[in-house]
Amino acid sequence: MTRHYTEIVVVGDDKKGLIARVTSLLFERGINIEDLDQAVRDGVFRMTLHVDTEEMVVTDEKLRGDLTELGDELGVDIQVRFPSDRQTDRIAVLVTKESHCLEALFQAREEGELDAEISVVIGNHDDLEPLAAERGVDFYNIGDEKGVPDENRLLDLLAEYEVDLVVLARYMRILSPNVVFRYESRIINVHPSLLPAFPGAEAYRQAREEGVRVAGVTAHYVTTDLDQGPIITQRVFDAPAGADAEELERRGQPLEAAALVEAVRLHLDDAVSVYHGRTEFRDDVDRSQYQLGLPEEADALRPSEPRDGAGLEYDVDVDVATESASSEDD
Repeated sequence: MTRHYTEIVVVGDDKKGLIARVTSLLFERGINIEDLDQAVRDGVFRMTLHVDTEEMVVTDEKLRGDLTELGDELGVDIQVRFPSDRQTDRIAVLVTKESHCLEALFQAREEGELDAEISVVIGNHDDLEPLAAERGVDFYNIGDEKGVPDENRLLDLLAEYEVDLVVLARYMRILSPNVVFRYESRIINVHPSLLPAFPGAEAYRQAREEGVRVAGVTAHYVTTDLDQGPIITQRVFDAPAGADAEELERRGQPLEAAALVEAVRLHLDDAVSVYHGRTEFRDDVDRSQYQLGLPEEADALRPSEPRDGAGLEYDVDVDVATESASSEDD
């Protein structure tokens, strides 16, 4: 879906009648539903609607208020995002202890590569608070002594800062459906493997144990299925024989930062869309401005031969392949 539609997200405990109540309210206000998607995970209900509000018979604020009132009545959270709300995106960066991805995001923002404001940094440890303070960005530690985050506090902060995009900059925690459902298609993570290979923790160690010759990193949208969200960008690097997990991590970290920044840029530029679990360029996008996979220099070195059937002619009657360039019999 494009950003020209108003987005309505409903999240709460699963119960009967939620879809009917919300859609009836929209119908009564002259709003056309263009797309509706709903799911339930671990007892949490999520419904995302993209609606056309051009001809509705109430104001934006009235609709927002009516939906908030309905949400209170039903015991669910209903968020509304009008196209006019998205002129300047606000980013929340979630971190643990590794700094390289956060540093890259700050640098990209300062150099004008990212057209958005990094409004807040939220960690489950306080290690990166000085880095945020150095940039004048608010930092909050929502983790306990073991680093377990308080997700209710997280949701409060995301709402307080009116966050449009959540970026996981090596945030070493799994987000619950209660968070993911509220920010569907608006959470980007970077994972240290070429997904779908080696999901979960210790991806570099897994790559080392499997003896891969080429390793990589992946930036992707977050879903409730761990490390299975739509892939946005990937980067690869050589995994030399004898390299241990620490060496692979050393090689991969700069690419983690590069892939994450590129994925955030693609999202902010509205350059990609997700369809049936796959991320694709939009039709009107200048693809030369972005890098999803290999750079052009590396792709140019990729062999183009052999191909199945190259240089062969097939006789469909007898199902026999003969070389097209025939030679004289010996």
